[in-house]
Amino acid sequence: MKQITSAQNPFIKSLVLLQEKAKARKQSGTFLIEGQREIELALKGNYELETILFLPELVSESQIKKMTHEAIPLIEISKEVYQKLAYRDTTEGVLAVAKVKTLALSDLKLPENPLIVVMEAIEKPGNIGAMLRTCDAAKVDAVIIANPKTDLYNPNIVRSSVGCLFTNQIATASTEDAIAYLVKNHIHFYSATLQNSTPYHTQDYTLPTALVVGTEATGLSQLWREKATQNIIIPMQGEIDSMNVSVAAAILIFEAKRQRGF
Repeated sequence: MKQITSAQNPFIKSLVLLQEKAKARKQSGTFLIEGQREIELALKGNYELETILFLPELVSESQIKKMTHEAIPLIEISKEVYQKLAYRDTTEGVLAVAKVKTLALSDLKLPENPLIVVMEAIEKPGNIGAMLRTCDAAKVDAVIIANPKTDLYNPNIVRSSVGCLFTNQIATASTEDAIAYLVKNHIHFYSATLQNSTPYHTQDYTLPTALVVGTEATGLSQLWREKATQNIIIPMQGEIDSMNVSVAAAILIFEAKRQRGF
């Protein structure tokens, strides 16, 4: 088995770039996954792993082979190398190099009566990760990220989603293409916005539905507001007129699930 003990190894340096630079992930078509649960979920989500690196003091070769059930090349690394690559303070001593997916709208496989979540131009990876966790918890059928402002394989998204990046069916697209996709597939979409809105709980989400949320700073773009089946709002009783987008999305998602009888 191959062993790497130096953090100055060219391969290790290339992996550091995968952690730090979206450009490196785009050029190589790969990204890093850290942690046993995340790697297991990636395999379950049909992500292809190129290599697994592990620190033998924390995890054994037999444990990794039991976890993957696949003939994936293994590299034993030193503590110095592991600390150079590890993004989190506490993990199980294992990382994987995985291939990115195309994330095209045409790849989505929808049921007859889908529930979809659309996120437009969300900038903070932590918010995207939190919403992916909620989408997994509610078992929504697909997530569309419109006009993405951050690389989906950003390590902050991988980390904050606790592996739900891999459990959700995800596509990225422009706002125009996302709307065209929803219209073509006869999916009603409800845009969360302050303008010309009605309380969210008054709408019927039992038909094919997409719930659309935007940034806290600027909200949704005009096209989403103009083309929506209905603009919706979460009524608030305090002094502010908006809440964290991941919290707002969770409220809308679970109202739709409640109407659908979970």
